[in-house]
Amino acid sequence: MSRTASVSRTTKETDIRVELELDGSGRSSADTGIPFFDHMLEQLGRHAGWDLTITCKGDLEVDGHHTVEDCGIVLGQALLEALGDKAGVRRFASVVVPLDEAAVEVALDLAGRTFVVYEVEHPYETIGDFDTGLLEDFVRAFAQSARITIHVRLRSGRSPHHIAEATFKAMARALGDATARTGSRDVPSTKGTL
Repeated sequence: MSRTASVSRTTKETDIRVELELDGSGRSSADTGIPFFDHMLEQLGRHAGWDLTITCKGDLEVDGHHTVEDCGIVLGQALLEALGDKAGVRRFASVVVPLDEAAVEVALDLAGRTFVVYEVEHPYETIGDFDTGLLEDFVRAFAQSARITIHVRLRSGRSPHHIAEATFKAMARALGDATARTGSRDVPSTKGTL
């Protein structure tokens, strides 16, 4: 069974399309009009082992908030769709990813219940056209749409660039682990559903 999704969403602020294949090879591309954000989304697909394509035309003349948050919404919808009934997935995952002086821990559960703990304090700055203050908005929008529980904690770090990149890579590794197939045909829950 193919675990893929193709999701589009158009509002007055953004026009987004996401193509996702969970059992891919890590091929990813992003075109959102925000180069650093594109790089982070490509890291997400690559390190999760997913094939991921994201395109977004957003109202960047206003700012990047709508683009970043709405990409999180649509990517979360695509993940939820691609997972289907979640039979045979690992479900839980946690990882710590370092990038030079930065280290970010992500723990998550594909349980179908949305909960976000985001403890990443750093000096906000603009990297190219990307406002690092939007990281939390992306994580929250993604988790809400994917219906996952996610904890993101900064263990150490100074550079907002390194912190942002370690965050996306840690999310990627945890998502790749949690969505991996175990060989079982059962839904990983005593309830029989997630």
